[in-house]
Amino acid sequence: MQPKIIICGLGRTGSKIYSLLKQQGAEVVAISNNSLNPASKQIIVGDPRDNVTLIKAGIRQAKTLVLVHDDDALNLAILTQARVLNPQIRIINRLLNHTLGDRLDLTLPDHFTMSVAALASPLFTFAALGNKAIGQLQLFNRTWPIHEEVIETDHPWLGRKLEDLWVDPNRMLIYYLPVHEEIDLVSAITQEKCLAVGDRLIVGTRPQMLTKRRSWRKKLSKAIFNLPRYQLYARPVTLVSLALLAVICAATLIYVSINLQTSFADALYFSVGMITGAGGKEEVAENSADYIKVFTAIMMIVGAGVIGICYALINDFVLGSRFRQTIDAAKIPRHNHHIVCGLGGMGIQITRQLHAQGHEVVIIESDPNNRYIRAARSQGIPVIIEDASVPSSLKAVNVTKAVSLIAVTSHDTVNLEISLTAKALSPYLKTVVRSGDPQFAQSMQDVFEFDHVLSPVELATYSFAAAALGGRILGNGMTQDLLWVALGTMITPKHPFYHQTVKDAAMKSDFVPLYLERQSYTLHGWQLLETPLQPQDVLYLTMPASGLDQLWRSSNSDDELLDRLEDSLIN
Repeated sequence: MQPKIIICGLGRTGSKIYSLLKQQGAEVVAISNNSLNPASKQIIVGDPRDNVTLIKAGIRQAKTLVLVHDDDALNLAILTQARVLNPQIRIINRLLNHTLGDRLDLTLPDHFTMSVAALASPLFTFAALGNKAIGQLQLFNRTWPIHEEVIETDHPWLGRKLEDLWVDPNRMLIYYLPVHEEIDLVSAITQEKCLAVGDRLIVGTRPQMLTKRRSWRKKLSKAIFNLPRYQLYARPVTLVSLALLAVICAATLIYVSINLQTSFADALYFSVGMITGAGGKEEVAENSADYIKVFTAIMMIVGAGVIGICYALINDFVLGSRFRQTIDAAKIPRHNHHIVCGLGGMGIQITRQLHAQGHEVVIIESDPNNRYIRAARSQGIPVIIEDASVPSSLKAVNVTKAVSLIAVTSHDTVNLEISLTAKALSPYLKTVVRSGDPQFAQSMQDVFEFDHVLSPVELATYSFAAAALGGRILGNGMTQDLLWVALGTMITPKHPFYHQTVKDAAMKSDFVPLYLERQSYTLHGWQLLETPLQPQDVLYLTMPASGLDQLWRSSNSDDELLDRLEDSLIN
């Protein structure tokens, strides 16, 4: 009997997860607080925080609880009630507060925080870099893009042996769907099968990291090139400062001209002291005619006003946001950069990923109080506080010479407006657009000819479904109604794969081995296939989600496994 899975929340995300799990043959029950959803044995209508509702859904017998409400407080309330009724239940928790999620993962056993933004952002990053990824895979401390290769008559892999692709360390063969026969990938490799027209391959590709080499000359040239942009932020300070200097110079020249015995230095010293209120060399005016004293009094009043305005503007410029804007303006890339519009949870994730891979990024955000601005600037990423839908804002970040524009604000209409404005300025610019509605996404891409229109919810639901089925999920994807997952499993004496070679276990259980972690080294390629599995080995593999029941009786839920897999994902 398969473990029971309970889903709390039948919104857009929850409904998709529910359908995927049912499609994979899982025993799943959903709890909805919306009376519009019809009640049945599989859908319980009621307050998910209520003990009666949870018990009716079978919380005491359930293996996994998936919390997918978009309200963190509601998810936490359900979590506490569920753990009281079933202390051993495994919880997949959707949280917007990533910091809180990390704390809960460390505090509560069998609690796994998942975020739509974190799961979907790599696919936005891949799209901006020109990779049409269908999923992602966490391997060797990097996020690998996953894509599907359909072998056609002009495909460069047509007629190639699968074993040639298998041994490439920069490529991971995830899954194989032959057109003419049913055969698993490992068997096809050992039998030296060649790729034919119509075959499909799911492939993970090692991401390329750019080397960051920015000399002081390039930084200086960028700053000089962007000097005109300073005017937008520094003009008021500059004008008032020039007015103050003009007043001081005029007063100095007048004092020197009326008394040739007064040196220029003494006149300047008195003028500065008079206007600023510091005083000094009062004899310059004390022994002068009455009209000079009147002039001095007027200069004091004028100087007090000018100096007050100057202090106020300088204080606002330095302590406020204008100084930071000026510095960011100097950092704006001139060409071959990526523009991220919208600095929410999605935007900051995309920005960090592009920056970590060595790409130049500039952010446009309309809210000066956005909580992610400081985090972005701490990494040296320029943030421009402007409306990205205005052409002048896009021109200020050199949109015509950018590689891509990624519109990921929380409003679909704003993302559409930004993208259309960018396309009008730069018709060949790669545009990646966020859409909250999966059905609207495809039609938007077709009508407006954007490069990619992606729905974060649609992208993330596969990961939630895969995590609900068990295991420490490293990646997932969907191909021809088949949900497959990538995970790591620790080999113990009670494990179903114990003492088998990787090749034999793979052909028997229909999984694809990725690599084997043994002590301080890893095995891949042909060496991996012939290796007998020993205790303490961690085997990383991909398999259909419907086949995970083969691992439910294994020991990969032990504390030692969780610790090792946690380290492999974090380090």
